[in-house]
Amino acid sequence: MHTYALRLRPGDDLRQQLQAFAEQHRIRAAAIVTCVGSLTTATLRLANQSGPTVYQGHFEIVSLVGTLSVGGSHLHLAIADSTGRTLGGHLLEGSIIYTTAELVVGVLEEVDFRRETDPVSTYQELAVYPLEKPAPAPKSRRHKSGK
Repeated sequence: MHTYALRLRPGDDLRQQLQAFAEQHRIRAAAIVTCVGSLTTATLRLANQSGPTVYQGHFEIVSLVGTLSVGGSHLHLAIADSTGRTLGGHLLEGSIIYTTAELVVGVLEEVDFRRETDPVSTYQELAVYPLEKPAPAPKSRRHKSGK
């Protein structure tokens, strides 16, 4: 595994920036190692809900976990408000950084994360495949001249 460390800035959309980072670096399989920071808006899909819930205010990011891939990401966010009340759910677009988001992303170089419909849950769930490595270039043969 190799890692990237990055900082997102005020006004950035946390989810959008993570997906853009995955696209920019062509990340096939990664996990969030750590994330600390703050948000002014948190947009989450709560457990067993079909749509988003939007929270406005000032929140500390107390945890961000999940998988990241150009083939589809699955990220869960936990935040705390000024009273210490904590809530969490699926991270959706529309979660806006207040002061910072400091992240370490760990890239798994030998697997490919994809999303496929699970026949039981009917959701797009993680499917893990070995990463197809390019075939090695053929070795060139040197021919001796007749001299």
